[in-house]
Amino acid sequence: MWRSGLNSRSTTSAQALKEKKWDALVIGSGHNGLTAAAYLARGGLSVAVLERRHVIGGAAVTEEIIPGFKFSRCSYLQSLLRPSVIRELELKRHGLKLLKPTATTFTPCLDGRYLLLGHDDERNYLEISKFSKYDADAFPRYENQLYKFCKLMDFVLDSQAPETLHWDSSFTAWMRDKLEKSVFWAQCLRHVMALGQKDMVNFMDLLLSPTSKVLNKWFESDILKAVLAGDAIVGSMASIHTPGSGYVLLHHVMGETDGERNVWSHVEGGMGSVSTAISNAAIEAGASIMTNAEVSQLMIGNSGTIEGVLLADGTRVRSSVVLSNATPHRTFLGLVPRDALPEDFLRAIENSDYNSGTTKINVAVDKLPWFHCCGSNNTEAGPQHTATIHICSESMDNIGSACQDAQNGLPSKRPVMEMTIPSSLDKTISPPGKHVVSLFTQYTPYKPSDGSWENPTYREAYAKRCFSLIDEYAPGFSSSIIGYDMLTPPDLEREFGLTGGNIFHGATGLDSLFFMRPAKGWL
Repeated sequence: MWRSGLNSRSTTSAQALKEKKWDALVIGSGHNGLTAAAYLARGGLSVAVLERRHVIGGAAVTEEIIPGFKFSRCSYLQSLLRPSVIRELELKRHGLKLLKPTATTFTPCLDGRYLLLGHDDERNYLEISKFSKYDADAFPRYENQLYKFCKLMDFVLDSQAPETLHWDSSFTAWMRDKLEKSVFWAQCLRHVMALGQKDMVNFMDLLLSPTSKVLNKWFESDILKAVLAGDAIVGSMASIHTPGSGYVLLHHVMGETDGERNVWSHVEGGMGSVSTAISNAAIEAGASIMTNAEVSQLMIGNSGTIEGVLLADGTRVRSSVVLSNATPHRTFLGLVPRDALPEDFLRAIENSDYNSGTTKINVAVDKLPWFHCCGSNNTEAGPQHTATIHICSESMDNIGSACQDAQNGLPSKRPVMEMTIPSSLDKTISPPGKHVVSLFTQYTPYKPSDGSWENPTYREAYAKRCFSLIDEYAPGFSSSIIGYDMLTPPDLEREFGLTGGNIFHGATGLDSLFFMRPAKGWL
């Protein structure tokens, strides 16, 4: 059930907020900040979450922009939230309900063909065989290899990263640090040895290679390669020909729903229900959450220690521990006084890559899209409607051309689009017979060379271009539109605090992963 609860009220008063010295403060109520608050509160600490907007959730948020239609305005599918978090915070008890799609990906073609993949291996074999029997035979081997790599990635993601100490510490703290690092690297080595030399070489090849090289080695049909390549470029300005882009192919299988790999689920009530469930767990544990509470600056004492935060309205909130759910760029260059941080660290943050080519369009429609490649115009939702639908993604050249446009400073002539229709499974987010459509589109430069996103006519032209392209695959889509909400990279930055409009708090290149984030040597 979609619930507004914390979207319209605070769980503590402004007076209580400033009268108390808190054990920990969390800046921002994105799902990561809420998760941190929940665990800290469960550990017995007094925790306050300070949210700038009127609604909790950060980019995992549900908002009713058009009356009767509840949009997951930013994030739109759930899969990478760690199973341990769902289990330990009992998120299902707190209202989280995952809706498994009946198919995983649907790619319509202009020539009348389509590729529909799902959870049935035999059915997938038949679907891929329509384009290449060679690829149908290779696909299970490709996925099995990625599953092997995921065992190592699961360990890395679920481990505490080996942090570097940058301050004077006691001998006990120094020894604990050495021990923890030794344990981590010993376990990491054990996982590497379990892979074996051949698979480890293949793993390194995947990490370092361009997506195009990886997929060209495995497959021959352009449509299957394009479908898989879409996973590698989501949310970035990277090309499929960029070395290192192959890493994100692992996201194809890293995520899971209810223990089943490679299942990207919808969430009943929209993605805001994820944040609401986590916030419910945090509040149950004793955490307090305050909306409309924008932090303007961290308060640093003469000794260089944290004393709390200063809110935009002048309120001082005291704590010796502050966690930030804002981007590293916003946190260290906007909230922390510059003289409190080392210059080499600040330079590293200033030079971090926040490029993003993403524009999100949320659309309210009066009927389900009908894809002409599927034959008869059935008004009932089919497997294709529950899947991630790839538009303008029939070939690797389509993706490459879309990226090239953006690198030339122009929004893509034929943007690569991931369409999802959550209302095909979730009846709580739209009126009967009507639907919510999510369009995750690429590539759109932050500052186009031929216009400005601040210009309403320019914005509308891009949206209409996307809708017209969908018409080529689903005739009548444009005429079914009741209204829409569009978020360009500057909108994502202004509205949700995503620096550069980047959905990952910074690029996910090999030079900025794991203990290289937010900067090398400064985890």
